[in-house]
Amino acid sequence: MSAYISSALQRQIRDRFANCCAYCRTAEALTVTTFEFEHIVPLSADGTTDFENLCLACPTCNRHKANRQTAIDPESQAVAPLFHPQQQSWSDHFAWNADTTEIIGLTAIGRATVAMLKMNRPQMSRVRRMWVKLGEHPPEIG
Repeated sequence: MSAYISSALQRQIRDRFANCCAYCRTAEALTVTTFEFEHIVPLSADGTTDFENLCLACPTCNRHKANRQTAIDPESQAVAPLFHPQQQSWSDHFAWNADTTEIIGLTAIGRATVAMLKMNRPQMSRVRRMWVKLGEHPPEIG
């Protein structure tokens, strides 16, 4: 199911997330793909197509999230909600490791999101390492 997103709303979402994935913080300009407008609460769960329920997501995070709203926290093995980029602050739930190549989940929400979206897959850590050497990572997002 898809929903029309006006170009004005698309610009608002891009500005809000500084053209970076709301989940893994990858900068779109560093990739060879176009990022997607993701319904945080999926349309299939009665999510709406408005600013408060949309974010910018890289295709990998968007595919892994799919229509999920919860995941297992690998530390507690309890079900936890996934990170909501419009209602929650990234830095409350995530941090970068010392060399900024991996995302650390600080909370059950953060850990469950990192695991479900596979945010630290080896390929991603490797490319982040290259971006760090180029001075392009991590992105500056408010």
